[in-house]
Amino acid sequence: MCAQPAPAGPDTGRVVLDARDIARALTRISHEILERNKGASDLVLLGIPSRGVPLAERIAERIASVEGNAVPVGSLDVTMYRDDLRLKPARALMRTDIPADGIDDKVVVLVDDVLFSGRTIRAALDALNDLGRPAAVRLAVLVDRGHRELPIRADFVGKNLPTSLVEQVRVTLDGVDDSDAVTIQGAATP
Repeated sequence: MCAQPAPAGPDTGRVVLDARDIARALTRISHEILERNKGASDLVLLGIPSRGVPLAERIAERIASVEGNAVPVGSLDVTMYRDDLRLKPARALMRTDIPADGIDDKVVVLVDDVLFSGRTIRAALDALNDLGRPAAVRLAVLVDRGHRELPIRADFVGKNLPTSLVEQVRVTLDGVDDSDAVTIQGAATP
């Protein structure tokens, strides 16, 4: 009997990073942050909800295992600073949680899952401006997929992933989703 191909279903995507790849990328990003900052002093990690927050927490855990002390971690909701609110006005607000010592004169590392057009990061910079004056702001992303619309570049990148505009990059994280993975999905079919 000849095996029949499985019926075509929704595009679940091609896995480009699995759990081990993500773990290695976060470890590398953590070490690069420490090297660039010359240690963990005056360092604050702010994750951009929703998946940037658990990524920031994982990076902080790795930094703490190397440095022996905790790095403050928070979250920064950029919803009200986005330039597309008038196009998609119905958005749920996420949590902004700034560490107790604030961000003034600290090196703030913004953490996000995917860097695409740069508009989310522009919104994050505007939000930071309302919260204080950091000594420096850096950007760490798990995936940089290109197609920038603004002059924004990540300082720390887990994986550069060239994509076409019709493809979607999907990040799933254990604790938020079912597992750790980065997939590329093709254009949606009608």
